[in-house]
Amino acid sequence: MRRILVLAAALAAQAPATLSAQASTWTIDAAHSELTFRIRHYVTKVRGTFGKWSGSIAADPKNLAAGAVSVSIDAKSIDTNNENRDNHLRSNDFFATDSFPTLDFKSSSVAVRGEEITIQGTLTIRGKSKPVTLSGSFGGITKDAQGKDRIGFEASTKINRMDYGVSWNRAVEGGGIMLGDDVEINITIEAVKS
Repeated sequence: MRRILVLAAALAAQAPATLSAQASTWTIDAAHSELTFRIRHYVTKVRGTFGKWSGSIAADPKNLAAGAVSVSIDAKSIDTNNENRDNHLRSNDFFATDSFPTLDFKSSSVAVRGEEITIQGTLTIRGKSKPVTLSGSFGGITKDAQGKDRIGFEASTKINRMDYGVSWNRAVEGGGIMLGDDVEINITIEAVKS
C-alpha cells in the first residue's frame, strides 16, 4: 500500500507537460476506490462519502516524482446515509451544488521518504482553492486477472471547512455548536493503466 502512495505522490510532483516520455495514464477505478470524510457532530463524528467521482494519474513507475494526480467529485453525489442531511449539504448552507457542481483536486508536488508519500496540491470547494497536503502510504503496482497494470495508494488530510466558505452551523442550548470546523478526508485509490 505504501509503495502505491509513493507512486501517486511522485506522479503528482510535476505538471503533465514535464512528465517523462515513459509516463502512462492511469484511470481511477472508482469501484475499487473510496473517498470518505468525517466531521464532528455534537460529541461524535459523522462519516460521509461521494458516490460519483473520477480522476487520473499520469506516472512513470520508474520516476514517480515526475507525475500528476487529478480528481473531480460530483458534489451532488454526497452520501451520509441520511437523505434529509444530504439534501441540506447540497444546499447553499453547505456545498451549493447548483452553483458549484464539483469539488476538484490537482497535485503540484510529491515527496517520497521510504514507504511514505506526501502529495501537495490544490483543493477547490465552492469556487475557493486552497493548498492541501495528503500523507499516506503507497500500495504498489501489480497485474490484475486480465493482465492490466494496477496501482494503488492511501492518503489522508484535514481541512478547515471555513476556509472554503462552508460555514453553516447552529448554536446549541447550554453553549457550544453543532458542527466542528475540521473535516478529515481519507482516500483509497486503485487505478488501471490505460
